[in-house]
Amino acid sequence: MTKKPHFTKNTQFNTWYWIAAIFGILVIQYLFGTAVQIATIPYSEFQGLLQGGKVAEIGISDNFIQGKLKEPLASGQTLFSTTRVEPDFAKELQQYGVTYTGRIESTFLRDVLSWVLPILVFFGIWAFVMRRMAAQGGLGGGLMQIGKSKAKVYVESDTGVHFDDVAGVDEAKDELREVVDFLKNPEQYGRLGGRMPKGILLVGPPGTGKTLLAKAVAGEAKVPFYSISGSEFVEMFVGVGAARVRDLFKQASEKAPAIIFIDELDALGRARGIGGLAGGHDEKEQTLNQLLVELDGFDSRSGLALLAATNRPEILDPALLRAGRFDRQVLVDRPDKKGRIEILKVHAHKIKLAPDADAEKVAALTPGFTGADLANLVNEAALLATRRGADAVTMADFNNAIERIVAGLEKRNRLLNPKEREVVAYHEMGHALVALALPGIDPVHKVSIIPRGIGSLGYTIQRPTEDRFLMTREELENKMAVLLGGRAAEQIVFSHLSTGAANDLAQVTDIARSMVTRYGMSEKLGNVALEKDERSFLTPNPLGNGARERSYSDETATAIDDEVRDIVQRAMDRAIELLTDRRDLLEKTARRLLEKETLDEAELLQLVSTGGPEPADRTLVQLEQGRRTVQAPAPHGRSATGPARNEPP
Repeated sequence: MTKKPHFTKNTQFNTWYWIAAIFGILVIQYLFGTAVQIATIPYSEFQGLLQGGKVAEIGISDNFIQGKLKEPLASGQTLFSTTRVEPDFAKELQQYGVTYTGRIESTFLRDVLSWVLPILVFFGIWAFVMRRMAAQGGLGGGLMQIGKSKAKVYVESDTGVHFDDVAGVDEAKDELREVVDFLKNPEQYGRLGGRMPKGILLVGPPGTGKTLLAKAVAGEAKVPFYSISGSEFVEMFVGVGAARVRDLFKQASEKAPAIIFIDELDALGRARGIGGLAGGHDEKEQTLNQLLVELDGFDSRSGLALLAATNRPEILDPALLRAGRFDRQVLVDRPDKKGRIEILKVHAHKIKLAPDADAEKVAALTPGFTGADLANLVNEAALLATRRGADAVTMADFNNAIERIVAGLEKRNRLLNPKEREVVAYHEMGHALVALALPGIDPVHKVSIIPRGIGSLGYTIQRPTEDRFLMTREELENKMAVLLGGRAAEQIVFSHLSTGAANDLAQVTDIARSMVTRYGMSEKLGNVALEKDERSFLTPNPLGNGARERSYSDETATAIDDEVRDIVQRAMDRAIELLTDRRDLLEKTARRLLEKETLDEAELLQLVSTGGPEPADRTLVQLEQGRRTVQAPAPHGRSATGPARNEPP
């Protein structure tokens, strides 16, 4: 059996190349031969040949005359061509025996430019506009670059971050040291047959240092660091994100060992079918599918480590979190007191501290602060010290910075009329006196009627003495009484209610509803959870518009509303009773607050100790689950927020 010849793509290419070359040679040969056979003569010579009867035939056009001679010229050519001259001018020239011929001005270049130049200008303007639109749309500077990854590559000298620069997250650092050891010595690390996890997901609230940890891993391992945000993969063109994922992994694998870090993974890895199109043609879904393919495709032994960070792990696609993809999840939580001390020491190296500025004291005043919050606090304290012309940052600067972060900027130019100012003073003292009278309540640090922030006309700041993570029913009831203390004071003194307690009422209602529907703290409804927690376990704010998923009957809903109303009313009655018993002390402290505008903890305790019932013993068995967000009640619209009090999730 004879074997048929196999024509490859290269063979076909070479065959067409030779055919084109032969055709071109034939055309050139024809044009050259034709040009050689035709003689170009002056117009005067043509007239002489015409008068001598040597012209056999001619062809006349506007500018040229072509013909055939009866006898060949001296060169042996019988075909000729000449350029016409105007007859009148030709007769005049013929009288003097001048050899003349016509000249036709060439307009070829002008004609070409008249067509080509406008096209080039139009194309240039179009390309410039498209490039600007592409750059603004995040296409990487042009349509030909839309599939290129926009990852910023950091090598070890560029990151400049090591584990010593990251404080307050010791457990997370210990987990990530394995990645560093593997990247430095993969053979030794896998000597027992183990392999490095393909992907490590850093989970934690915003500002806890997830990105800083990833850079520290690259700095310790001294390998290239590819950093990109999840949102940069998704563009207006379908398929661009998937192309960028492929390009990113290709770049990193070429320089392995290396680290790929995807920040805000939830922008890319949101569970499929949530929002957008439900099918598989959505751009985000195609990008996620490509990421899943790349995670399955690369070998962890190749020296490529994938790190990602998110603060919303509950919305990630389950396929991302299965074994073999993101094998390990590392929690980067808010630091405890010890961690806050370490973080403050890291940032304190950048400023000049006074002897009384102690990191331990500042850490005690800032429960719930993340690493980013503490960095901002140190910077604010330094700015306050600079503004007043001090040589060093004192503890007073840190206190003022905390108040500025908690309650907002002072608005001393916001003038209140005497009546409103008096209402604000009694309102704030109502909060403070109820807090002093109840057990298990955070100590009152400061009371002020100086407006701060956007809608706060006054504030009462409470600060916990230690980090706590649970709250009992009694502590929640005490907290509601403190929140309603301002409204109770207004009712007792002025016999009317103002809009100043709007935020207090919102917080109290939320606590009471959580007690009934989530914590099972209602005797009427029993130990059941009637509503799901709509908030991420990393963030305290409700997701969406606050709508709750309802899984109970209308009768149960009525019972919930009644129970919430009863709990809030009991807290209000308790606050009124406490302040009624201390009416003289309320009048005394409110008048003092009107005089000084601000009372700190020492002044307040001195006023209380000289008149009125003694405060109850404090057994601080308080805190909450999840984020510890401070909310200090303030009248007329909203409460100041900061590291003073804890709120149930």
